[in-house]
Amino acid sequence: MSKEMLNALDTLEAEKGISKEIVIDALEAALVSAYKRHYGQSQNVEVEFNEKKGDIHVYAVKEVTEEVMDSQLEVSLKDAMEINPAYEIGDTIRFEVTPKDFGRIAAQTAKQVILQRVREAERSIIYNEYSAYEKDIMQGVVERQDNRYIYVNLGKIEAVLSKQDQMPNEHYKPHDRIKVYVSRVENTSKGPQVFVSRSHPDLLRRLFEQEIPEVYDGIVEIVSIAREAGDRAKVAVRSTDPNIDPVGTCVGPKGQRVQAIVNELKGENMDIVEWNEDPAVFIANSLNPAQVEDVIFDINNPKVCTVVVPDYQLSLAIGKRGQNARLAAKLTAHKIDIKSESDMEEFYANYDEAEVEELESVTTEIEDQEDTSDVEETTTVVTDEIQDVASEEE
Repeated sequence: MSKEMLNALDTLEAEKGISKEIVIDALEAALVSAYKRHYGQSQNVEVEFNEKKGDIHVYAVKEVTEEVMDSQLEVSLKDAMEINPAYEIGDTIRFEVTPKDFGRIAAQTAKQVILQRVREAERSIIYNEYSAYEKDIMQGVVERQDNRYIYVNLGKIEAVLSKQDQMPNEHYKPHDRIKVYVSRVENTSKGPQVFVSRSHPDLLRRLFEQEIPEVYDGIVEIVSIAREAGDRAKVAVRSTDPNIDPVGTCVGPKGQRVQAIVNELKGENMDIVEWNEDPAVFIANSLNPAQVEDVIFDINNPKVCTVVVPDYQLSLAIGKRGQNARLAAKLTAHKIDIKSESDMEEFYANYDEAEVEELESVTTEIEDQEDTSDVEETTTVVTDEIQDVASEEE
């Protein structure tokens, strides 16, 4: 058994990456349980596994006492001193109690326990390995799918791709190679569970880092991303180097860089806009390709604004089913109301008329509320003063 056991440990360490120490600790714990089950529950025993020879030895551990109350746990000082005169009360002595047939019993009893410990160690290794890839991008192979998930093989583990994390314009088939974003890794009772996504905005961020060296190096920074997976996305970028154009860098010569990302996302349209510290300029850029005439912010809420565009650009600014305006709002974190120039002129005209009517109503109301006697008294005083002045002139 010794050689076979050592060979098995070496193979396990080489193929599964599980160290011998972990397996030996599990084996010794299993053998203690096996011995107690077959040879006495109350005994305090230790099991040693010789890593060089592969031999297994079982020792009963007993404490040296003046008077023995339990022979399975204690040994008298007199008997201990016969073994070694140096023993004192309170010391522990190990007696080898390895049964002749213990190897067979131990192998049968400890098999499931060892497998469980090995499985736990293997799960821990996989969890530690893949948790390092959390919030990162990996390439996998589509294995199969059911009503809930598509299962993607990442190498040592099968990740799950839920329906909300799939792109609506994609159809996944077995053996398809796809890039996925590792959204989270959980260590469950059934083992590590990896959740991946194709619709997450940060998938776009990682693809930009892969395809554009300036983004990876931090020279060009992605400030924000607004994405409707499979259809269209807007990416706001800025440059830490004034000599580098962030938009041109991301687009690349003849659009080659951004086209590689579009191809990976199966034709998802990409708008790359330049970030600006001035919210008005940033909002105007975010509505690209529409032309913006003016951006008016709400006095009471700076996160709300009205964008004025030429009449012929209104539908372009809003986009199909409001998509362009919706993505611009997500990208800039502002509530955007888009109006044409003619609508704004009409709005201002109505606003002025309403303001005049409001002032007139307020004036009328004030006049109605004044005390008539006070008005008459004031008029009398003024008349008397005029008469006095007239008399003096005469």
